Amino acid sequence: MTNVTNYNFAGKKALVRVDFNVPLNDKGQITDDTRIRGALPTLKKILGDGGSLIIMSHMGKPKGKVVPSLSLKQIVDAVSERLGVKVQFAPDCAKAADQAAALKPGEALLLENLRFYPEEEGKPVGIDKTDPKYDEAKAEMKKRQKEFAKTLASYADVYVNDAFGTAHRKHASTAVVADYFDKDNKMVGLLMEKELKAVDNVLTNIKRPFTAIMGGSKVSTKIGIIENLMEKVDNLILCGGMTYTFMKAMGGKIGNSICENDKLDLALDIMKKAKEKGVNLVLGVDSVCGDSFSNDAKTLVCASNEIPDGWEGLDIGPKTREIFANAIKGAKTILWNGPAGVFEFDTFDKGSRAIADAVVEATKNGAFSLVGGGDSVACVNKFGLADQVSYVSTGGGALLEAIEGKVLPGVAAIKGE
Repeated sequence: MTNVTNYNFAGKKALVRVDFNVPLNDKGQITDDTRIRGALPTLKKILGDGGSLIIMSHMGKPKGKVVPSLSLKQIVDAVSERLGVKVQFAPDCAKAADQAAALKPGEALLLENLRFYPEEEGKPVGIDKTDPKYDEAKAEMKKRQKEFAKTLASYADVYVNDAFGTAHRKHASTAVVADYFDKDNKMVGLLMEKELKAVDNVLTNIKRPFTAIMGGSKVSTKIGIIENLMEKVDNLILCGGMTYTFMKAMGGKIGNSICENDKLDLALDIMKKAKEKGVNLVLGVDSVCGDSFSNDAKTLVCASNEIPDGWEGLDIGPKTREIFANAIKGAKTILWNGPAGVFEFDTFDKGSRAIADAVVEATKNGAFSLVGGGDSVACVNKFGLADQVSYVSTGGGALLEAIEGKVLPGVAAIKGE
């Protein structure tokens, strides 16, 4: 692939797909600018070379309609401030040809939310999948998606995809627009490059022992990743709400804890596969329970398979924290996706904090640690430890699909695959 670092953008107009889907408060102010800061190295390289920028992104899920509260106009000033250049704004991403053409070297233009157009996601609107005409509507939308992508491509000489967070989507701006640029004029950005390298470090450049920590409420959403990791890890820690599906599958009492009753056999199968493959599958032995899903709940520490009726497991207990920490501290490669409990509540964040501390300690001792997925990132940010792990991924779904071994459409499009 062509590389941003070695490409000379002088006199070129660059169409850059970024992920500026940042959280806003009720006044439209950014509450976390991590994603904007992540894209700055690529954007500044282009401007520094004497190129001009056409920046495109989505925000939220407007589902093909104009939703003012999801307008990127709200972040123009913030982007201008971070970039050090006054960023212009195009109020319609599909009708920005004149503004793009007028850009001079060193200037930047931010397009309005791509998802205000249904063509971005390429899904038929207003028709159910059971409708006999759905396939016809889908084919028509795919044609419109190509035209939309062609319009976006017409604004620029070169295309850069620096939005790892949406690289797993087959959208116009991530997987279709690249078709309208030759191989020497399309590339991944510096942030995307770092993300892909981090995934590669975890999956192929493994230093052992390799410990993966998988949290989350459901086994079903993580099964593909768990099965792929089973081929690679030495220790697999499973925590969060999925713990109680395993406990119930083994005949335990879980009170009111979250549980996928239709996945009990799956949980037992995972345990069997881990044993067959010699993987040390680590589950919690005790839990901090609450009598309600609240920070103010009464708490009780008990065995994870002996939770009384009326109580639910909301965090790992002290014995489990120690067991998990021991499995993490000696590792040389660490992947962490998903907290150990309801870390948003201070009452139930001790388990996730114990994991974070152990990951930091292992990192200081030479381990490569990759933290990814929205909740895990929020977790290390809450504890102020993001700068003490090797890499914090900006991608949630994209990271998980990459770890699962799937080809990311946004990357495949650049490679011409």
